[in-house]
Amino acid sequence: MPAIVAGTALWLLALVGVLLFGRDDTVLVWTCLTGGLLGIIGYGVFAWQRSAARRGSRTAQQGQGLD
Repeated sequence: MPAIVAGTALWLLALVGVLLFGRDDTVLVWTCLTGGLLGIIGYGVFAWQRSAARRGSRTAQQGQGLD
């Protein structure tokens, strides 16, 4: 989980840096934005699976370091 949070934070930090320092490269802006959003979605899926494993759901992944 710390890797997901750190990676997402780095993507969002890069986005802020690109926007603040006036780089007019739209591909770079969209790349940073997409990396940050995918990190947020990934963390949401991770948290969802962890909560399902903790409550004993039959469809939850087991043995993936989620508990």
